[in-house]
Amino acid sequence: MISLASPYEKMKRKLLFLVLGLTAAFAVPAQVPDSVLLEIVKAEDARSAGPALVALLKDKRPEVRERAALALGRIGDEVSVPEIERLLSDVSADVAVMAAFALGEIESPKAADSILSVLNNEKSPNALRAAAVEAAGKIAAANSSVESSKRLGEAILDTLEVEARKGDKHSKDVVLAGLTAALRARAKETEIIVAKFFTNKDARIRADAANAYSRVRGKSANKQLQTMLLIDEDPIARANAARALGAASDKTALNMLLEASESDDDLRVRVSAMRSVGQINEPATADRVKKRVEAIFAAYRNSKEKRPSEQNELLEAVSALGRFVSGTSDSAALDLHKDISKALNYEAPEVESAIAGIDPKSYWTYLDSRVRQTQPTWKAMSVAFAAVGFIAEELKKPENESLRSSMIDHFRKAVALHSEASDENRFAFLALPVFVQMLAELAPDDTDSLLRAYLSNTDVFVRASAASAIGDRPASVENVNALIDAYKGSLETDKDYNDAQMSILSALVKLDKDKAKPSLALALRHYDHLIRLQALGLIEAYDLEKDFPDAEAQAKGVQKYDPKTYSKLGQVLNTEEDYRRALSRKNGSVFAVLTTAKGSFEIEFFPEEAPLTVDNFVKLAEKGYFNGIDIHRVVANFVVQDGDPRGDGNGGPGWSIRCEINRLPYERGMVGMALSGKDTGGSQWFVTHSPQPHLDGGYTVFGKVSEEGMKIVDRLVRGDTIERVEIVTRK
Repeated sequence: MISLASPYEKMKRKLLFLVLGLTAAFAVPAQVPDSVLLEIVKAEDARSAGPALVALLKDKRPEVRERAALALGRIGDEVSVPEIERLLSDVSADVAVMAAFALGEIESPKAADSILSVLNNEKSPNALRAAAVEAAGKIAAANSSVESSKRLGEAILDTLEVEARKGDKHSKDVVLAGLTAALRARAKETEIIVAKFFTNKDARIRADAANAYSRVRGKSANKQLQTMLLIDEDPIARANAARALGAASDKTALNMLLEASESDDDLRVRVSAMRSVGQINEPATADRVKKRVEAIFAAYRNSKEKRPSEQNELLEAVSALGRFVSGTSDSAALDLHKDISKALNYEAPEVESAIAGIDPKSYWTYLDSRVRQTQPTWKAMSVAFAAVGFIAEELKKPENESLRSSMIDHFRKAVALHSEASDENRFAFLALPVFVQMLAELAPDDTDSLLRAYLSNTDVFVRASAASAIGDRPASVENVNALIDAYKGSLETDKDYNDAQMSILSALVKLDKDKAKPSLALALRHYDHLIRLQALGLIEAYDLEKDFPDAEAQAKGVQKYDPKTYSKLGQVLNTEEDYRRALSRKNGSVFAVLTTAKGSFEIEFFPEEAPLTVDNFVKLAEKGYFNGIDIHRVVANFVVQDGDPRGDGNGGPGWSIRCEINRLPYERGMVGMALSGKDTGGSQWFVTHSPQPHLDGGYTVFGKVSEEGMKIVDRLVRGDTIERVEIVTRK
């Protein structure tokens, strides 16, 4: 239909279009100029809080100040604290919030007073108060022995108390940040304040309150938690209530926990309830839990899947039952556990440890017979060694000395076969780190000499395990000298992993800090940033600063990659091309499609929040790195973890990447980098089954799986394979 408009109406329309156009233009957030962002990311990658980066905190553009503050928080150098503190009163609210977040990431007690000032100021905006209370929790947790941490803990509780008094007018962001801060700081009366949010109208607040309560092991509000478990409509709230009741060892809640573990329609609630049943450990419930195990196992066996999804729940129930029947020699329970272990190819540590615990005296006979009848995988071997270690204290009792001696004699014969990996035994070597731990726990008379022999093993993780065990042994001259020699050797041979070097150095300083000084000096000159930082930490922990006055200066910064090191560990590997490619990507433009036997799911990446982490994943995926890797870790209602080519939880690509901590929270389906410490990420990644606020600000979030994709992720179990990862770019 054609409309005839008057000149006046046409003028009004033009003015309206003009206003809308201006509104749209102003709605687009200002972006950090590409050239500036490039320099910021380079500084982050080098962990360099230099004058050029600090100067950006005074830039006239708020978006630049905000991004520079984040970078300094990621770098973590407390020298920049005073400059960042000034931004807490910045004219830009976003800049002030990021400044508070950055101070929390640095974790320096030097920032305590400025954070307290924000929290004590009634006029502080809610967004700033939320960031400040989060920072207070991080600083208090990292400096628990410092006097200011007590004041921070009290301020966290005061902040929550103020929000509780506001009723429905409270700030959700402040409450959620405060609850997580409270579980980190663990101030007195935390459980009392946290419990005030159990009846909040917001399901997420109720869930986080129960989560915080469980982690501080509160015991004063169990009736409220029981009510939450029984009637709350939110499954995460019910699951966290169940966990809190277990942490409180509330026997009055046992029946309702059993009911929840059997009949709740949400898997996350069932597994949390079953864990709590196991924690409470009331033997009278053994028969009921056994029936539940049998029911889940029946469903497992009737499944048409190669690796049935029921495995996750089955393992939780088996773990609980194992506690109840431990030491009973119950033949029916033993037979059930053995059937389950066989169905899982003897590769489930929860089941094998339960078998060993039920009847320690018979485990060795059972294991010997089983190994003779089947050819165990390295995973089955590792699980069996862990099970023997699990009952080591029982085996040390005088009445079991004969059995322990025969086991030691058997294992000692195998030591000679472990000196070097070959085509025939290379897979068995993956079980050796646990074997070494087991030997140390069995404690034969010649433990030290056996462990020292493993310090020259060709596998880096075997040496790491041996060094860790030696660190718990007496400080004999032989042990100390062996560690010194092993450290020198590892500097020459270990180019893909630094685990042995770090383990050896820690053990050496622990046994004899004076004789460790030459090794610490070598570590401070290491090309690997993480080794230098570890040396600095040991120097500070063992009061050796006078011997190493320049240690802090030597440890700072990440060196540019030097091919002459023949290693990519702990160095800046990215080139100008890498940075520009990583920074060119926008959120929503790049995805990974992961194919499994149970279906495919997508990861949507967040390159604007974690450009280098996303780029690292994309590069690995495009090389086929992730194809065919088994999922090595699944903790029901927590995470699914993958990306380890070894399969034992230790593997990586031969380099490490810097953390890119951001303000994205760990909601359900968030994808993060697995770490063994700051800046240790490489290729292992995880997806969260449910919100995990205690991970916020500690692990890089770099992607997300949709709720539709989580239907596949929820069904994945340990041992499933990521068959293929394909990178897809969309406009």
